[in-house]
Amino acid sequence: MRRGLWLCALAMSLVAPSMALAQTLPTSEACVDCHLELEDERLSEPAQAYDTDVHAETGLGCLACHGSGGGDDLSPAAGFLAAPQRRQIADMCGRCHSDAEYMRQFNPSLRVDQVTEYWTSGHGRRLRDSDDPGVPTCVDCHNAHDIRRSSDPEASVYSRNVVSLCGSCHSDGSRMAGRNIKTDQAEKYASSVHGRMLLEQGDLSAPVCNDCHGNHGAAPPGLSSVRNVCGQCHTVMAEYFDQSGHPEIFEEEDLPGCALCHGYHAIEPASEATLRERSGQVCTNCHAPSDPAGQAFPGMAEVLDSLEAEVEASRRALEDVHRRGMEVSQALFELEDVNIVWTRARSAIHTFQVEAVREEAQAGLEMAALAEGRASEALDQYHFRRIGLALSSLIIVLLIVSLLLKVRELERAEES
Repeated sequence: MRRGLWLCALAMSLVAPSMALAQTLPTSEACVDCHLELEDERLSEPAQAYDTDVHAETGLGCLACHGSGGGDDLSPAAGFLAAPQRRQIADMCGRCHSDAEYMRQFNPSLRVDQVTEYWTSGHGRRLRDSDDPGVPTCVDCHNAHDIRRSSDPEASVYSRNVVSLCGSCHSDGSRMAGRNIKTDQAEKYASSVHGRMLLEQGDLSAPVCNDCHGNHGAAPPGLSSVRNVCGQCHTVMAEYFDQSGHPEIFEEEDLPGCALCHGYHAIEPASEATLRERSGQVCTNCHAPSDPAGQAFPGMAEVLDSLEAEVEASRRALEDVHRRGMEVSQALFELEDVNIVWTRARSAIHTFQVEAVREEAQAGLEMAALAEGRASEALDQYHFRRIGLALSSLIIVLLIVSLLLKVRELERAEES
């Protein structure tokens, strides 16, 4: 009987809210008990999924979200939300998540400005301004009744899952139709240096969509802020870029900073080969090849090539004497420090100045020269030991021959 009355109230709240009568439900557990028995999967699946929801872990039941402040009045007039409209969802979640005092009970470090951020995002503005049914709300990204902690590998917002989550909309041509938004971002990201780090190597430090675009306040970075976005991780490159004189020019010309050379989603790993290739493709848009600025990239590549050649020659020399049995493991270990110099020298490319790259590379060249000197000393010691061993062997042989001759002489004397 109770179940029948509750379903009646639910139906009335959905079909004719103005006619719905206040109907009470003793506990949220009763919602689950009833919904688990329903044949309609749209009504039973939420009850099944909620068992692993982070809210269920904290003891919050169905009415915490669907009721009015945790009350059990099932009338829409009292705030009961059977199936909230899209425009209601952010504010429904915000009843708790925007209340700092309430959230402090569960997670004092959790931000409470998510709803405010959402309404400033590209998604929120479009929902607010045009009531667009295609833009996501909280439950589209957080799975409504199966919300998990972001550290849970099964969570939709777990780092490895974010690309497919965003791609579920942004790679859907029909959903993106008429929005002037490309649908190849997820595909390009997967093939990028960042995507391969995350998806192939399992490196969770690799940036994903929300690291660049934001979480609840998701929006394309403004042209003037691309350097700031990339600089969150690539701090050294950003500092060098600020010394180049380009930021002011890029801002005047409305150019996208880092993305002008590296692209957006399909970012490739940097190398000396791509340095020359990209300089030919990008720099010539503003600089003539004969322009001193146009010669900067080939000059910087030459410095890096020289550093690589010197370091490799030193490493081969040390490895050669090591194979000959000489102890040079410390020198080989110290040569690895050149990787730090190498990174700074390559980062200095962002100054667009040959001298800046040469200055950083100089320390690496000095390390390579020191290592080569140690290899040469070890090789001299090796040859000295070989010569000493040969002389010692010769002396020993002569002594043995002398002894044999003396023995033969004594034997002849005894015979006579």
